Amino acid sequence: MLDVHRLRVFRSVVASGSVAAAAANLGYTPSAVSQHVAALQRETGLQLLARHGRGVRPTAAGQALAAQADGLLARLGEVETFVADLRSGRSGSLSVAYFASVGAAWLPAVVSALSTGFPGVRLDLELTEEIPTDPSKRADLQLAVAQPDFRPAAGTTAHHLLDDPYVAVVRQDHPLAGRDEIELAELVGDRWIDNDFARGWCRRNLLEACRAAGFSPAFAVEAHDYPTALAFVAAGIGITVLPALGSARPAAGTVAVPVVRPVPVRSIYALVQDAVADTPPVQAALAALRDVAGCPVPSAA
Repeated sequence: MLDVHRLRVFRSVVASGSVAAAAANLGYTPSAVSQHVAALQRETGLQLLARHGRGVRPTAAGQALAAQADGLLARLGEVETFVADLRSGRSGSLSVAYFASVGAAWLPAVVSALSTGFPGVRLDLELTEEIPTDPSKRADLQLAVAQPDFRPAAGTTAHHLLDDPYVAVVRQDHPLAGRDEIELAELVGDRWIDNDFARGWCRRNLLEACRAAGFSPAFAVEAHDYPTALAFVAAGIGITVLPALGSARPAAGTVAVPVVRPVPVRSIYALVQDAVADTPPVQAALAALRDVAGCPVPSAA
């Protein structure tokens, strides 16, 4: 059986490029590192390293073993974290996936509620726009955007939280800034600022609404996120259209006006894996989400 500690030392040598550098990184002597590598080579019966200038580099066999070691050491790290959780009294973990605008607006309240109510539960947070098709890669709870008639995959329950209509964000000196609403077609002549580098569902939803209004927006500037797009509007570069939640923290000197005819809307859901749906942390997370989204608690059947 291979010695895991020797694999760690060997992987450090490969990453560092020399025995001396690995020794410095690990806090060992170069002699100790050399002994560990030599012992690993005896265990495997393989030549794992070859001299290269003043350092070393892995042989083909060494490169292959290093790649395998990465997966093993990563999994071992997960096990060590699990053991540390058990030792410290933490009772498990809850994985939560979220998208950027809802993360900034809602997630602090949700995490605060969970940290207060369940201090023994470790939270694993992931920023993502996609809903995984592979069940093994789904978070316990995911905040996601979709069409109003969205249907989740088997094993997942969708809890509708909010219908989020889009708004046009313009400078206060824009001719349409004082309006109660703006028809999409009225923005044809403006310089548009793109705000979704990922080309996700929210952007596709907007483009479909523009096509329904008879035009395709000409984006003059591409921003990678909502805050940057809002800053560009404040700087007088153009206008941007985005979900209302994305403009919750508007830039100074700008206003957000609802767009109509048509009204593009994204629906926000909490997707919960059925296997954990009845656990207290998930129930608490859903309650906190409903509270911050302002949606009513569903009545019992």
